[in-house]
Amino acid sequence: KTRGALVVEPDGSTAEFGDEPLLIARRLDVPVVVGESRYEAGRLAEQEFDSRFHILDDGFQHRSLARDFDIVLMTAHDFEDQLLPSGRLRESLSSLERADAVVLPSGLEVENAALRGKILWRMKRAVAVPGAPEAPVVFCGIARPEQFFAQVRAFGIRPAAEKEFRDHHAYSESDIRQLCAAREKFGAGGFITTEKDAVNLGPLLAELKPVAVATLTVAVDDLADIVDTILNRIGK
Repeated sequence: KTRGALVVEPDGSTAEFGDEPLLIARRLDVPVVVGESRYEAGRLAEQEFDSRFHILDDGFQHRSLARDFDIVLMTAHDFEDQLLPSGRLRESLSSLERADAVVLPSGLEVENAALRGKILWRMKRAVAVPGAPEAPVVFCGIARPEQFFAQVRAFGIRPAAEKEFRDHHAYSESDIRQLCAAREKFGAGGFITTEKDAVNLGPLLAELKPVAVATLTVAVDDLADIVDTILNRIGK
């Protein structure tokens, strides 16, 4: 809800900085800057922190800023999806032609003209749920909730119920009452949610007991080769 380029304060609120920038600032020991203009955000980073290397989150469509290396993450579902508003794609798959590298899930084989000649990297996603309660209510407000639910089940957890909210959902006391009612209805032992949702819950998280926050882990094949590829391309 703020305007202009701002340095994210890890102890700030989602209303000030947004949920994902806040989570990134809390997880990584690097400056995080938000702003409508990525250029102005980058200038602020250089002025405040003498930054010489900028990583844009969700910047593939930010065409006004020149980039040295574009990385696009794809899921199997993306290759069958449609453009907004019918689907979730912001651009057609042909736009992958301007990407430098495309990241695909390990084991996914895709035949698509836009991928020909592209650098392809592979990664595996998984979640860890320390202190998971028995038969929990699993809930989230993220872009692909079904993926999170599947990862929780793959971790060996059997949910009593699964509930999804809209991406970036701002939780209220009413939502807490609904979740607690679901716990009673299905005899759940507690709750499981994502790190992003924990950020959006804020102080309300303490009203859900017991609750476990799942941590997403990502393993990328040939990490050293990936870093060398990026640096070599930027060097040229």
